Amino acid sequence: FHGVELADVQFGDTVLDIGIGPVGLMSVAGTNLRGASRIIAVGTRPVCVEAAKKYGATDFISYKNGSISKQVLEMTDGKGVDKGIIEGGGVESFSEAVDTIDIPRVEWGVGMGHKQINGGLMPGGRLRMEKLGALVAAGKLDVSPLSTHVFDGWDHLEEALFLMRDKPADLIKPVVKIAD
Repeated sequence: FHGVELADVQFGDTVLDIGIGPVGLMSVAGTNLRGASRIIAVGTRPVCVEAAKKYGATDFISYKNGSISKQVLEMTDGKGVDKGIIEGGGVESFSEAVDTIDIPRVEWGVGMGHKQINGGLMPGGRLRMEKLGALVAAGKLDVSPLSTHVFDGWDHLEEALFLMRDKPADLIKPVVKIAD
């Protein structure tokens, strides 16, 4: 959600979400809540692609099929995207994202056209968590597609941690339910 805020996604924007693991899936959901008209998601794991569809992704790209920027430019008839949000990958993901946004030198005002590249970690705190929780409570955000492996009781904690370490293809997030 913080990436969506930093990108300042607006109604009707075309947005590129690079990486559709758990963080990226919430970015797709936030992008959709903010009113993007087209959400291009980059990822390959079928379980994540299916979840991204539920959260509102309209198009999909596999980084395994070549340059992300070339695929984006092809599917947008050379227009690129309005906003790009990176939730996965390395340095190459950043350069691919920049290449999908048309930043012509003259129109950009030779650096004075108010184009921005923002980054940061999501803020925490009680108020932030309450606001995100309110989206879930109001039915605006269904987090159940993230919970691909659900366990009952503390005795499954180690199993859940090993799943997070090993990252099997069918995993998004493990959840361990603890009874009162």
